[in-house]
Amino acid sequence: MKTFCGFVFLGLLVLLSPAAAARRLQASSAITDADILNFALNLECLEAQFYSCAVFGEPLSDDLTGSGPQPIGCQQANFTNDDIVSIATDVAQDEIAHVKFLRTALGNYSVQCPLVNIGSAFSAAADAALNTTLSPPFSPYVNDLFFLHGAFIFEDLGVTAYKGALASFQSPDILVAAAGILAVEAYHAGYIRTALIQNGDVVTPYGVNVTTIVNAISAAREALDGADNMAEQGIYNATTGDYVLAPADKNAVAFSRNPAQVLAVAYLNKTGAAGGFFPNGVNGKIQYGM
Repeated sequence: MKTFCGFVFLGLLVLLSPAAAARRLQASSAITDADILNFALNLECLEAQFYSCAVFGEPLSDDLTGSGPQPIGCQQANFTNDDIVSIATDVAQDEIAHVKFLRTALGNYSVQCPLVNIGSAFSAAADAALNTTLSPPFSPYVNDLFFLHGAFIFEDLGVTAYKGALASFQSPDILVAAAGILAVEAYHAGYIRTALIQNGDVVTPYGVNVTTIVNAISAAREALDGADNMAEQGIYNATTGDYVLAPADKNAVAFSRNPAQVLAVAYLNKTGAAGGFFPNGVNGKIQYGM
């Protein structure tokens, strides 16, 4: 909506005061650009909490979360590969910057970061993907390789969430900024996929190789979101015998998820009930059924 142009991103001209813009937005029952950005903020909070904990060993500050709750399962990852920890640090800084960016842009209209589970939710996701109970429980903090598995869950989801939201923005300025965030998420996803492909034949302590686990995660995401698209391919296409760097349609266009599909993956269920990585659900106007 045009009135939302007052909530302009950092570096853009602020046309309305935050208070005035918030009043105008709250007066409308329609889904606004601010509502979409708040939905994105929930996802960025999840990613940023995970990377901040894994890399720095501490959760986001109250300023970044809007005094939201501390995450469940925060711990520092046991990195031993200098290249991976360097990239992980860069990704962590990007995701933290995204949270700050969106919270600043939204001003008083921004929602708190919700409660996120970045501990046992990973083991639940891995168990569901492989249709078993892994022992010991899967944790992305155990080593470099398992960290990449955890990151794989989030980065592809972020790319498809932003892609699905782009057509809904009313403000051209916000559309451009959101597209910029999408591009950064895609860079992250590309690196994570490349690193997993390079380690695809490595046999994990669970008796299966990396490719098997990653492809199982991908299949689980597709089963949860209910979308009938072949773009959710994991990192290896058994039909063609090729690795998959960028999941896309026949025109090499990345695919999209709507909010319900995004939350089905994040909640680890298709019913719309809060759970998984968001034990209490997400904050804001956009919820599962929208």
